[in-house]
Amino acid sequence: MLMRHTHPELQFTHMLPYGAVVHERGVQFVVFSRNATRMRLLLYGKVEDTEPSEIIEFDRDSDRWGDIWSIFVPGVGAGQLYHLQADGPFDPSRGLRFDGRARLIDPYAKALAGRFQPAVDGVLRPPKCVVIDDRFDWEGDRHIRRELSDSVIYEMHVRGFTAGPTSDCRHPGTYLGVIEKIPYLKELGVTAVELMPVHEFPINTFDGRPSTRPNYWGYDPLAFFAPHRGYAADSRPGAQVDEFKQMVKALHEAGIEVILDVVFNHTCEGNEKGPTLSFKGLENSVYYMLESDPTYYKNYSGCGNTVNGNHPIVREMIFHCLRHWVHNYHIDGFRFDLASILSRDRNGNLVPNPPLVEAIGEDPLLADTKIIAEAWDAAGAYQVGSFGDERWAEWNGRYRDDVRRFWRGDGGLLGPMATRMSGSSDLYQPGGRHPYSSINFITSHDGFTLNDLVTYREKHNFENGEDNRDGDNNNYSENYGVEGPTNRRLIDDLRLRQIKNMLATLLLSQGVPMIVAGDEVRRTQRGNNNAYCQDNDISWFDWRLVRKNAELFRFAKTLIHFRRHQPTVRRRTFLTGQSNGNGRLPDVSWYSPVGTAVDWLNDQAMICLLTPPPAEADPEGAGRAVMLLMNASPYGREFILPPVAKGHSWKLLVDTAERQPFDAYPDGNGPPLPADGRLTLPDRSFCCYVEADRSA
Repeated sequence: MLMRHTHPELQFTHMLPYGAVVHERGVQFVVFSRNATRMRLLLYGKVEDTEPSEIIEFDRDSDRWGDIWSIFVPGVGAGQLYHLQADGPFDPSRGLRFDGRARLIDPYAKALAGRFQPAVDGVLRPPKCVVIDDRFDWEGDRHIRRELSDSVIYEMHVRGFTAGPTSDCRHPGTYLGVIEKIPYLKELGVTAVELMPVHEFPINTFDGRPSTRPNYWGYDPLAFFAPHRGYAADSRPGAQVDEFKQMVKALHEAGIEVILDVVFNHTCEGNEKGPTLSFKGLENSVYYMLESDPTYYKNYSGCGNTVNGNHPIVREMIFHCLRHWVHNYHIDGFRFDLASILSRDRNGNLVPNPPLVEAIGEDPLLADTKIIAEAWDAAGAYQVGSFGDERWAEWNGRYRDDVRRFWRGDGGLLGPMATRMSGSSDLYQPGGRHPYSSINFITSHDGFTLNDLVTYREKHNFENGEDNRDGDNNNYSENYGVEGPTNRRLIDDLRLRQIKNMLATLLLSQGVPMIVAGDEVRRTQRGNNNAYCQDNDISWFDWRLVRKNAELFRFAKTLIHFRRHQPTVRRRTFLTGQSNGNGRLPDVSWYSPVGTAVDWLNDQAMICLLTPPPAEADPEGAGRAVMLLMNASPYGREFILPPVAKGHSWKLLVDTAERQPFDAYPDGNGPPLPADGRLTLPDRSFCCYVEADRSA
């Protein structure tokens, strides 16, 4: 049924903002399309309806303003379900892919409802858009605005964190389930959760059937403005919006910030063989980068298409999206997946000052947020150390690789290790950036867990159904004699020691540490380093591990607490290796195990002495000198304190060669350094001593 509402006294002339905007007596629907010849709005009564209850035609003369189609529909409101439908030329050779039969998701839809329904006569039926009223009682909640340099980030998957049967949650696998686990996050001490994609992505296949390889991670966007409906406890349309806000509010009450992993590099519509679900059917050549033959898509994402992020229309959409999450959801920051794609112009060329990257850094509404780049893409761009300006931080892939290789025992890594632990000045100082520009990580969702990094030499991804061809082959991992779990005590003790070594390195390095959920309790993916499709116990957090590996949890908690209260290991300016006067020691100095000059090329052990920041950078006077002793060699080494360290009173903080309770001293009152300044570190071990009394 075609129907055109004609109520002049109720008509509005709002051309912006885009999407479905609730007004007092109805809803304004606004969409961009330059080449559409007709536009329709399909309204539905129920989620399960296969056909619209009403079809409303936009009037090309009165409902179109430039390239913006806008119509006010009286008598509808929040909760209304809808699709768009656009007629226009289907001419792939010109980059045009209109299909007047296709039911389209509004690019600015704030929520989706239902699933893909079986196609009829070749017409896909995607989830329905939901009109949302953004009002919510935040009870005074605002962004926490914690300094990035003071942050400890915890990367986690909303569903995977509580989906397993061991979570003991009332609402497993949901936003509300995260709320139930906030006491755990507070006890661990992390300051921010970085959520893997929570914007809408397909739950199952486009024909409505369950997928044999479900998109568990969520890196396949369907609607950028909409929180994922699959993580809501309540299945009613729009419930996910309220539950997501409840989660953010509760995390903020606990002092924990929320960072979103956003994917503006591609969509789930795929290449020229993919479905028409939204962007293709509204203005394909604007939303995507196309080849010289516009029939085909440039593919810098490795996922079939590439979002045309530096086109003014798409750039505007991305801005609106980021502002939407900050304003309506109180989000504290963003991690941009495959961010180097945002540095490519409309022809796919990397440009030195990409408009989108610069504008995100300068946007006034985002000024309080953290912006973090994954500074590479799937087409070979690698911009670690050179992405954006000082507003941007980066996932530091160089840190990950150098730390893994050092503790594995690779030679020639003392110099790179010292550089990474000092904040990667080689990468960030030349551009006028800071140590906190480096997001330090050893593991992430993409790759081995920390437990598997020391348990498997090779990836084991056969359960993904791709004959183990997927996933990275360069893991810098080691199994120490047995591939996979073992009952051999010596091997398992060594693995635990190596996990502690890497956690201690991560949490005592300058820069910003990021931990993957479960690494603090030895979560395993059974050797799978690409668990993108494993919505099962391979990926889920096993909460039994918290008790089973209480020793490691206590160790990690001790280091996180120490870091948060110790400015010496999270300085905001780069270390210089020089004294700041008044007879003080250099801010950092490096020594061989016997207290002499370091043999940077041939040794595998060293001492690092850090002195506290100056008073103006440490007004509370909390800073203490910190001494790190590292032995990555496969045999024990004697360490002799350098003369400059002998005038201090040192107390042990952590010793990775010991077992609980002698591996970590949460109260900071560990045993003193031997009086003669000599001690032996076993193979592959790490000690941290802290100055007990600054007046000494």
